[in-house]
Amino acid sequence: MPQFEHHYADQLPGFYTALQPTPLKGARLLYHSESLAQELGLDESLFGADHREYWCGEKFFPGMLPVAQVYSGHQFGVWAGQLGDGRGILLGEQVLPGGKRADWHLKGAGLTPYSRMGDGRAVLRSVVREFLASEALHHLSIPTTRALTIATSDEPVFREQPERGAMLIRVAESHIRFGHFEHFYYRKQPEQVKQLADYVIAHHWPELLESEPVESSRYQRWFTEVVGRTASLMAQWQSVGFAHGVMNTDNMSILGLTIDYGPFGFLDDYQPGYICNHSDHQGRYSYDNQPAVAYWNLHRLAQTLSGLMTTEQLQTALGEYEPALMKAYGTLMRGKLGFFTENKLDNDLLTGLLSLMAKEGRDFTQTFRLLSQTEQQQATSPLRDEFIDRAAFDSWYQAYRQRLLTEEVADATRQEAMKQRNPRIILRNYLAQQAIERAEKDDISALTQLHQALRDPYSDAPQYDAMAALPPDWGKHLEISCSS
Repeated sequence: MPQFEHHYADQLPGFYTALQPTPLKGARLLYHSESLAQELGLDESLFGADHREYWCGEKFFPGMLPVAQVYSGHQFGVWAGQLGDGRGILLGEQVLPGGKRADWHLKGAGLTPYSRMGDGRAVLRSVVREFLASEALHHLSIPTTRALTIATSDEPVFREQPERGAMLIRVAESHIRFGHFEHFYYRKQPEQVKQLADYVIAHHWPELLESEPVESSRYQRWFTEVVGRTASLMAQWQSVGFAHGVMNTDNMSILGLTIDYGPFGFLDDYQPGYICNHSDHQGRYSYDNQPAVAYWNLHRLAQTLSGLMTTEQLQTALGEYEPALMKAYGTLMRGKLGFFTENKLDNDLLTGLLSLMAKEGRDFTQTFRLLSQTEQQQATSPLRDEFIDRAAFDSWYQAYRQRLLTEEVADATRQEAMKQRNPRIILRNYLAQQAIERAEKDDISALTQLHQALRDPYSDAPQYDAMAALPPDWGKHLEISCSS
């Protein structure tokens, strides 16, 4: 049996409400991630019918102490006040080999004091989407929470229409968000802000306790790290065409993880202003606005830390955001273009290609994957046939080809490197929808196949051909809401 501790509950009294989950009637385990289970040292027998209760909020592993966390936040740029775990419960922290810990969080666990107008439930549709999305990003090497299990039930949950209720066990190094700090700052409880900062540093940046004995310098180093991780995350999202959809401050991880999957979407046709959340009427959380929103959110976090550092220290840390973002994004996109060195022309080549893609609505993922087949000695590219304006593409390609020739890197070396930076398979909305529709009939075959493909996103294996294909027209126009 896995062993658990509850440092969060022990060391942060007043930061949560202790309560038990409200199980769904007739709940059962539908699916689990075998690979994550292995990483967590869990025996496969734990996922058999005899241990069903552990995955449905009915029974707890040794050391678990369920609590609902309280936090606040800005939603769509407006202060929303107290929020918190409205449908989730932190079960405890699993003790892993080497002393590391992993939070287990049960989503869809029923009403909590922070549910507001909600019912505390999740539906199978949303749980499957979160499971797949977190697996997709993880295997693209993007920091994220993970999903361990999907439990379902015949008990209905009401959204726009009755749907099947479900629960998800989510695993992460931490579930602490920007909104945790905002909650106590706006309640004028500076000691709690300091207590939370000290807790985060002690558990996730312990090296700072020795290297920075002066508190204000330690806090500045820590906040600079948070700024850097957030900038890196935004660069990674942008590089694979991922749009989160709800970048409220309560959905921003203090560790720079992708957290709280709702109306997310990966780009199909390249549309810089892509809005994946149909509730985002102003486009605040559009794909191209994500880096700016993250910076705005960091400013909100900085405000909460104003009692721990000087204004100059906060501004110095925030000043690291744009350079870190541009450095990380530049490195990622040069890799996608197949460049091994930096050149002042690289940005022009990138923006030139993106402009062509936007003008003609070319598929983001497939365009870069096809570019990986480029042979620098050839006057034409396999990508050429994807564009209607051949003259415009030819002009761009000749400049691109000349840039490749300056590096004197063999085609095979470059092509292999590009294939490891340009995924062939992403979680397109229509693929997730097909898996959901089958799962709602207790058929996990599509979910299993898609999960397997997402674990190997760079593969050319023929069994993934259908999932790597361009989406049908209907698949490009699915609307996803926050209620999912």
